Amino acid sequence: MELAEFFSGRTTAAIAQSLLGKKLIYHTAQADLSGWIVETEAYLGQQDSTAHAYQGHRSPANEALYGPPGMIYIFSLRGRMMLNFITQAAEVPQGILLRGLEPATGQKLMAKNRQQTGVLLTNGPGKLTQALGITDRQLNLTMLNAGALELELIGGRQPQQVSSGPRIGVSRRGSWTDKPLRYYVTGNPYVSQLPKRDWNLITHGWLRE
Repeated sequence: MELAEFFSGRTTAAIAQSLLGKKLIYHTAQADLSGWIVETEAYLGQQDSTAHAYQGHRSPANEALYGPPGMIYIFSLRGRMMLNFITQAAEVPQGILLRGLEPATGQKLMAKNRQQTGVLLTNGPGKLTQALGITDRQLNLTMLNAGALELELIGGRQPQQVSSGPRIGVSRRGSWTDKPLRYYVTGNPYVSQLPKRDWNLITHGWLRE
């Protein structure tokens, strides 16, 4: 499957859900670091009062939002990088924030990058980029699958169930703050802020292969 095909013909919310279980790979000089996406947040552009492109806002900092589907958008929040994928045609500034990743390979290097182990490695948007070693905006305005960051479009894992809820830490302006545009693999312990009582430690919320 081509990148444009994966990101075409569907709503951003639908794409955010279909990303769950896809493997993300960051190719570094030291090792390939990878994991399965377990949590995403959709942002719906000019209409979305929590989005960076609300009411058509456009600046050098958010220019990637107006790029083609599959473009990488990285912004800094409290000193950590937030990794986003653009989902719609150029000039339609919608995207998806990656919020949680279950590690697949490279955990030792991730632990070194984070100085953490276990679910604390990647159970949050700033944590997962730090674990991968994405510490600047160098990938901003570049395309997935054209450089160091790869999204495997075929295969991956299948969630037993997908849950949705309000986005976390977004702007309180307007009426979009509490819309259920955050999607996650139900019971996966690498989902950010998921209470321990809701963790599924047997399957992590995946269908058995």
